[in-house]
Amino acid sequence: MLVQEVAAGGEAARRKPRRRWAAWLVVAVAVLFAAGTAVRLGGLESGVLLVPLVSFTPYFAVAALIVLAVAALQRNRAATAVMLAVCVCLAWCVVPRAVASPGAVEGRPLRVLTANLNGGRGDAQVIVDLVRKLNVDVLSLQELTWSARDRLAAAGLEGLLPYHVIKPETWGPVGSGVYARYPLHERTGVFEPVGHHMPVAEVALPGGSPVEVVVVHPVAPVPRTVPEWEAGVSTLPPAPTSGPPRILAGDFNATLDHAVFRRLLDTGYTDAAAATGQGLVPTWPMRRLPPLVAIDHVLTDSRAGAVSVQIHDVPGSDHRALFADLRVRP
Repeated sequence: MLVQEVAAGGEAARRKPRRRWAAWLVVAVAVLFAAGTAVRLGGLESGVLLVPLVSFTPYFAVAALIVLAVAALQRNRAATAVMLAVCVCLAWCVVPRAVASPGAVEGRPLRVLTANLNGGRGDAQVIVDLVRKLNVDVLSLQELTWSARDRLAAAGLEGLLPYHVIKPETWGPVGSGVYARYPLHERTGVFEPVGHHMPVAEVALPGGSPVEVVVVHPVAPVPRTVPEWEAGVSTLPPAPTSGPPRILAGDFNATLDHAVFRRLLDTGYTDAAAATGQGLVPTWPMRRLPPLVAIDHVLTDSRAGAVSVQIHDVPGSDHRALFADLRVRP
Protein backbone atom coordinates (compact mmCIF):
# COMPACT_ATOMS: atom_id res chain seq x y z
CA MET A 1 0.00 0.00 0.00
CA LEU A 2 2.82 2.40 0.88
CA VAL A 3 4.56 1.65 -2.40
CA GLN A 4 1.35 2.42 -4.31
CA GLU A 5 0.89 5.72 -2.48
CA VAL A 6 4.48 6.76 -3.20
CA ALA A 7 4.05 5.85 -6.88
CA ALA A 8 0.78 7.80 -7.10
CA GLY A 9 2.39 10.79 -5.43
CA GLY A 10 5.28 10.70 -7.89
CA GLU A 11 2.93 10.51 -10.86
CA ALA A 12 0.93 13.49 -9.56
CA ALA A 13 4.15 15.45 -9.08
CA ARG A 14 5.12 14.76 -12.68
CA ARG A 15 1.69 15.84 -13.95
CA LYS A 16 1.84 19.26 -12.29
CA PRO A 17 4.72 20.67 -14.41
CA ARG A 18 3.04 19.32 -17.54
CA ARG A 19 -0.23 21.03 -16.62
CA ARG A 20 1.59 24.28 -15.90
CA TRP A 21 3.36 24.17 -19.25
CA ALA A 22 0.08 23.43 -21.02
CA ALA A 23 -1.58 26.34 -19.24
CA TRP A 24 1.23 28.72 -20.15
CA LEU A 25 1.15 27.50 -23.76
CA VAL A 26 -2.58 28.23 -24.06
CA VAL A 27 -2.05 31.69 -22.56
CA ALA A 28 0.79 32.36 -25.02
CA VAL A 29 -1.38 31.30 -27.95
CA ALA A 30 -4.20 33.53 -26.67
CA VAL A 31 -1.82 36.49 -26.50
CA LEU A 32 -0.70 35.75 -30.07
CA PHE A 33 -4.32 35.74 -31.24
CA ALA A 34 -4.97 38.99 -29.37
CA ALA A 35 -2.01 40.59 -31.13
CA GLY A 36 -3.24 39.40 -34.52
CA THR A 37 -6.71 40.74 -33.78
CA ALA A 38 -5.25 44.10 -32.77
CA VAL A 39 -3.44 44.25 -36.12
CA ARG A 40 -6.72 43.63 -37.97
CA LEU A 41 -8.79 46.05 -35.88
CA GLY A 42 -6.20 48.79 -35.98
CA GLY A 43 -5.37 48.40 -39.67
CA LEU A 44 -1.73 47.92 -38.67
CA GLU A 45 -0.76 45.43 -41.36
CA SER A 46 2.28 46.43 -43.36
CA GLY A 47 5.14 44.77 -45.15
CA VAL A 48 5.51 41.54 -47.03
CA LEU A 49 4.29 39.31 -44.18
CA LEU A 50 1.26 40.96 -42.57
CA VAL A 51 -0.40 42.27 -45.75
CA PRO A 52 -0.96 38.78 -47.19
CA LEU A 53 -1.74 37.26 -43.79
CA VAL A 54 -4.58 39.67 -43.01
CA SER A 55 -6.38 38.27 -46.08
CA PHE A 56 -7.01 35.12 -44.04
CA THR A 57 -8.88 36.82 -41.18
CA PRO A 58 -12.01 34.63 -41.62
CA TYR A 59 -9.87 31.51 -41.14
CA PHE A 60 -8.14 33.20 -38.20
CA ALA A 61 -11.59 33.69 -36.67
CA VAL A 62 -12.40 29.97 -36.99
CA ALA A 63 -9.05 29.07 -35.42
CA ALA A 64 -9.80 31.50 -32.56
CA LEU A 65 -13.00 29.59 -31.78
CA ILE A 66 -11.00 26.36 -31.53
CA VAL A 67 -8.47 27.96 -29.16
CA LEU A 68 -11.35 29.35 -27.08
CA ALA A 69 -12.80 25.84 -26.76
CA VAL A 70 -9.41 24.42 -25.70
CA ALA A 71 -8.93 27.17 -23.11
CA ALA A 72 -12.40 26.57 -21.72
CA LEU A 73 -11.86 22.80 -21.51
CA GLN A 74 -8.62 23.41 -19.61
CA ARG A 75 -10.46 25.81 -17.30
CA ASN A 76 -7.81 28.40 -18.01
CA ARG A 77 -9.59 31.56 -16.98
CA ALA A 78 -7.03 34.03 -18.30
CA ALA A 79 -6.81 32.41 -21.74
CA THR A 80 -10.57 31.95 -21.89
CA ALA A 81 -11.18 35.62 -21.13
CA VAL A 82 -8.67 36.76 -23.75
CA MET A 83 -10.00 34.40 -26.41
CA LEU A 84 -13.60 35.33 -25.68
CA ALA A 85 -12.75 38.98 -26.37
CA VAL A 86 -10.81 37.98 -29.49
CA CYS A 87 -13.74 35.94 -30.84
CA VAL A 88 -16.21 38.77 -30.23
CA CYS A 89 -13.96 41.23 -32.08
CA LEU A 90 -13.36 38.87 -35.01
CA ALA A 91 -17.06 38.04 -35.26
CA TRP A 92 -17.78 41.78 -35.47
CA CYS A 93 -15.32 41.97 -38.39
CA VAL A 94 -16.33 38.84 -40.28
CA VAL A 95 -19.96 37.88 -39.65
CA PRO A 96 -21.69 40.93 -41.25
CA ARG A 97 -20.33 40.08 -44.70
CA ALA A 98 -22.18 36.75 -44.55
CA VAL A 99 -25.51 38.38 -43.67
CA ALA A 100 -27.56 40.12 -46.35
CA SER A 101 -28.52 43.72 -45.63
CA PRO A 102 -32.27 44.12 -45.07
CA GLY A 103 -34.48 46.30 -47.24
CA ALA A 104 -35.49 46.48 -50.88
CA VAL A 105 -33.16 47.96 -53.49
CA GLU A 106 -34.92 50.07 -56.09
CA GLY A 107 -33.82 51.73 -59.30
CA ARG A 108 -32.75 50.99 -62.86
CA PRO A 109 -31.27 47.50 -63.36
CA LEU A 110 -27.56 47.29 -64.17
CA ARG A 111 -26.07 43.80 -64.38
CA VAL A 112 -22.29 43.82 -64.00
CA LEU A 113 -19.86 40.95 -64.55
CA THR A 114 -16.17 41.24 -63.66
CA ALA A 115 -13.53 38.65 -64.59
CA ASN A 116 -9.76 38.42 -64.48
CA LEU A 117 -8.57 36.53 -67.57
CA ASN A 118 -5.21 35.43 -66.11
CA GLY A 119 -3.02 36.96 -68.80
CA GLY A 120 -5.62 36.25 -71.46
CA ARG A 121 -5.88 32.53 -70.65
CA GLY A 122 -9.45 32.61 -69.34
CA ASP A 123 -11.94 30.69 -71.47
CA ALA A 124 -13.52 33.22 -73.85
CA GLN A 125 -16.52 31.03 -74.64
CA VAL A 126 -17.35 30.64 -70.93
CA ILE A 127 -17.21 34.43 -70.50
CA VAL A 128 -19.54 34.99 -73.45
CA ASP A 129 -21.89 32.25 -72.24
CA LEU A 130 -22.07 33.97 -68.83
CA VAL A 131 -22.80 37.30 -70.50
CA ARG A 132 -25.65 35.71 -72.43
CA LYS A 133 -27.03 33.62 -69.56
CA LEU A 134 -26.93 36.43 -66.99
CA ASN A 135 -28.10 39.12 -69.41
CA VAL A 136 -25.04 41.22 -68.53
CA ASP A 137 -25.09 44.96 -69.26
CA VAL A 138 -21.47 45.77 -68.37
CA LEU A 139 -18.44 43.47 -68.49
CA SER A 140 -15.24 44.50 -66.69
CA LEU A 141 -12.19 42.51 -67.80
CA GLN A 142 -8.72 42.44 -66.30
CA GLU A 143 -5.56 40.94 -67.79
CA LEU A 144 -7.02 41.39 -71.26
CA THR A 145 -4.67 40.55 -74.14
CA TRP A 146 -5.06 41.14 -77.86
CA SER A 147 -5.45 37.42 -78.47
CA ALA A 148 -8.11 37.18 -75.74
CA ARG A 149 -9.93 40.11 -77.34
CA ASP A 150 -9.97 38.24 -80.65
CA ARG A 151 -11.24 35.02 -79.02
CA LEU A 152 -14.00 36.95 -77.23
CA ALA A 153 -15.04 38.53 -80.52
CA ALA A 154 -15.04 35.14 -82.26
CA ALA A 155 -17.23 33.75 -79.45
CA GLY A 156 -19.80 36.47 -80.11
CA LEU A 157 -19.15 39.01 -77.34
CA GLU A 158 -19.54 42.09 -79.52
CA GLY A 159 -22.93 40.92 -80.68
CA LEU A 160 -24.10 40.96 -77.06
CA LEU A 161 -22.10 43.95 -75.81
CA PRO A 162 -21.35 46.07 -78.90
CA TYR A 163 -19.73 49.04 -77.13
CA HIS A 164 -16.31 48.92 -75.54
CA VAL A 165 -13.40 50.88 -74.12
CA ILE A 166 -10.44 48.51 -74.05
CA LYS A 167 -6.71 48.73 -73.40
CA PRO A 168 -5.32 45.25 -74.19
CA GLU A 169 -1.67 44.27 -74.04
CA THR A 170 0.27 41.60 -75.90
CA TRP A 171 0.80 39.51 -72.77
CA GLY A 172 0.78 39.66 -68.98
CA PRO A 173 -1.53 41.25 -66.42
CA VAL A 174 -1.50 44.90 -67.56
CA GLY A 175 -4.40 45.00 -70.06
CA SER A 176 -8.00 45.80 -69.11
CA GLY A 177 -11.26 46.76 -70.74
CA VAL A 178 -14.98 47.34 -70.37
CA TYR A 179 -17.74 46.12 -72.71
CA ALA A 180 -21.35 47.31 -72.51
CA ARG A 181 -24.83 46.83 -73.92
CA TYR A 182 -25.29 50.62 -74.01
CA PRO A 183 -23.16 53.38 -75.56
CA LEU A 184 -19.93 54.17 -73.71
CA HIS A 185 -17.97 57.37 -73.36
CA GLU A 186 -14.38 57.09 -72.12
CA ARG A 187 -13.52 59.45 -69.28
CA THR A 188 -10.03 60.67 -68.48
CA GLY A 189 -8.63 62.57 -65.52
CA VAL A 190 -10.94 60.88 -62.97
CA PHE A 191 -7.90 59.54 -61.10
CA GLU A 192 -4.28 58.63 -61.73
CA PRO A 193 -4.03 54.83 -61.89
CA VAL A 194 -1.15 53.14 -60.09
CA GLY A 195 -0.65 49.62 -61.39
CA HIS A 196 -2.26 48.14 -64.48
CA HIS A 197 -4.57 49.79 -67.02
CA MET A 198 -7.76 50.96 -65.31
CA PRO A 199 -10.03 52.59 -67.90
CA VAL A 200 -13.04 54.66 -66.86
CA ALA A 201 -16.19 54.83 -68.99
CA GLU A 202 -19.63 56.37 -68.69
CA VAL A 203 -22.45 53.99 -69.60
CA ALA A 204 -25.57 55.57 -71.09
CA LEU A 205 -27.91 53.59 -68.85
CA PRO A 206 -31.53 54.20 -69.95
CA GLY A 207 -33.99 55.97 -67.68
CA GLY A 208 -31.75 58.57 -66.11
CA SER A 209 -28.19 59.82 -65.80
CA PRO A 210 -25.25 57.81 -67.14
CA VAL A 211 -23.28 55.56 -64.79
CA GLU A 212 -19.52 55.75 -64.42
CA VAL A 213 -17.69 52.40 -64.39
CA VAL A 214 -14.07 52.04 -63.30
CA VAL A 215 -12.18 48.85 -64.21
CA VAL A 216 -10.01 48.16 -61.15
CA HIS A 217 -6.74 46.22 -61.15
CA PRO A 218 -3.88 47.36 -58.90
CA VAL A 219 -0.78 45.18 -58.75
CA ALA A 220 -0.73 42.19 -56.42
CA PRO A 221 0.96 42.69 -53.00
CA VAL A 222 3.90 40.39 -53.61
CA PRO A 223 7.08 41.19 -51.66
CA ARG A 224 8.56 43.71 -54.09
CA THR A 225 5.29 45.50 -54.91
CA VAL A 226 3.54 45.99 -51.55
CA PRO A 227 4.05 49.80 -51.60
CA GLU A 228 2.80 50.00 -55.19
CA TRP A 229 -0.21 47.83 -54.30
CA GLU A 230 -1.14 50.10 -51.40
CA ALA A 231 -0.75 53.19 -53.59
CA GLY A 232 -2.86 51.55 -56.29
CA VAL A 233 -5.79 50.96 -53.93
CA SER A 234 -5.35 54.31 -52.15
CA THR A 235 -5.54 56.31 -55.37
CA LEU A 236 -8.81 54.79 -56.57
CA PRO A 237 -11.47 57.51 -56.87
CA PRO A 238 -13.59 58.02 -53.74
CA ALA A 239 -17.35 57.58 -53.81
CA PRO A 240 -18.97 60.72 -55.24
CA THR A 241 -22.11 62.36 -53.90
CA SER A 242 -22.91 64.23 -57.12
CA GLY A 243 -22.46 63.66 -60.82
CA PRO A 244 -22.86 60.19 -62.35
CA PRO A 245 -23.22 57.26 -59.92
CA ARG A 246 -19.90 55.40 -59.79
CA ILE A 247 -19.30 51.64 -59.92
CA LEU A 248 -15.88 50.12 -59.24
CA ALA A 249 -15.53 46.58 -60.61
CA GLY A 250 -12.52 44.34 -60.90
CA ASP A 251 -9.66 42.52 -59.23
CA PHE A 252 -8.71 44.74 -56.27
CA ASN A 253 -6.05 42.31 -55.02
CA ALA A 254 -7.46 43.20 -51.59
CA THR A 255 -10.00 41.73 -49.20
CA LEU A 256 -12.51 43.34 -46.89
CA ASP A 257 -9.93 42.93 -44.12
CA HIS A 258 -7.25 45.15 -45.64
CA ALA A 259 -7.16 48.60 -44.04
CA VAL A 260 -6.50 50.37 -47.35
CA PHE A 261 -9.60 48.73 -48.85
CA ARG A 262 -11.71 49.58 -45.82
CA ARG A 263 -10.65 53.22 -46.14
CA LEU A 264 -11.91 53.18 -49.71
CA LEU A 265 -15.26 51.77 -48.52
CA ASP A 266 -15.41 54.49 -45.87
CA THR A 267 -15.58 57.14 -48.60
CA GLY A 268 -19.14 55.92 -49.30
CA TYR A 269 -18.92 52.65 -51.24
CA THR A 270 -20.75 49.40 -50.50
CA ASP A 271 -19.35 46.00 -51.42
CA ALA A 272 -22.03 44.18 -53.44
CA ALA A 273 -21.05 40.70 -52.23
CA ALA A 274 -20.99 41.68 -48.55
CA ALA A 275 -24.31 43.53 -48.87
CA THR A 276 -25.98 40.38 -50.23
CA GLY A 277 -24.44 37.95 -47.75
CA GLN A 278 -21.84 36.62 -50.20
CA GLY A 279 -18.83 38.42 -48.78
CA LEU A 280 -17.12 35.24 -47.57
CA VAL A 281 -17.29 33.44 -50.93
CA PRO A 282 -13.67 33.24 -52.15
CA THR A 283 -12.69 34.18 -55.69
CA TRP A 284 -8.93 33.38 -55.75
CA PRO A 285 -6.85 31.29 -56.42
CA MET A 286 -8.30 28.73 -58.82
CA ARG A 287 -5.11 26.89 -59.81
CA ARG A 288 -3.50 24.11 -57.77
CA LEU A 289 -5.33 25.31 -54.64
CA PRO A 290 -9.06 25.78 -54.03
CA PRO A 291 -10.18 29.43 -53.83
CA LEU A 292 -9.29 30.88 -50.45
CA VAL A 293 -9.86 34.65 -50.41
CA ALA A 294 -12.27 37.18 -51.92
CA ILE A 295 -10.27 39.79 -53.83
CA ASP A 296 -12.66 40.45 -56.75
CA HIS A 297 -15.31 43.04 -55.96
CA VAL A 298 -18.07 45.26 -57.31
CA LEU A 299 -18.48 48.47 -55.30
CA THR A 300 -21.39 50.89 -55.58
CA ASP A 301 -21.75 54.41 -54.25
CA SER A 302 -24.76 55.46 -52.16
CA ARG A 303 -26.99 55.86 -55.25
CA ALA A 304 -26.87 52.18 -56.18
CA GLY A 305 -27.14 48.82 -54.47
CA ALA A 306 -26.99 45.10 -55.12
CA VAL A 307 -29.98 42.77 -55.38
CA SER A 308 -27.90 39.62 -55.74
CA VAL A 309 -24.37 38.38 -56.39
CA GLN A 310 -23.18 35.17 -58.03
CA ILE A 311 -19.69 33.65 -58.30
CA HIS A 312 -18.75 31.57 -61.37
CA ASP A 313 -15.70 29.51 -62.32
CA VAL A 314 -13.81 30.43 -65.48
CA PRO A 315 -11.58 27.64 -66.86
CA GLY A 316 -8.07 28.85 -67.64
CA SER A 317 -8.24 31.70 -65.14
CA ASP A 318 -6.92 31.77 -61.59
CA HIS A 319 -9.88 33.95 -60.58
CA ARG A 320 -13.60 33.27 -60.39
CA ALA A 321 -15.92 35.71 -62.13
CA LEU A 322 -18.23 37.85 -59.98
CA PHE A 323 -21.69 38.88 -61.19
CA ALA A 324 -23.64 41.63 -59.43
CA ASP A 325 -27.28 42.46 -60.21
CA LEU A 326 -27.46 46.15 -59.28
CA ARG A 327 -30.13 48.82 -59.08
CA VAL A 328 -29.17 52.43 -59.80
CA ARG A 329 -31.36 55.37 -58.87
CA PRO A 330 -32.08 57.84 -61.72
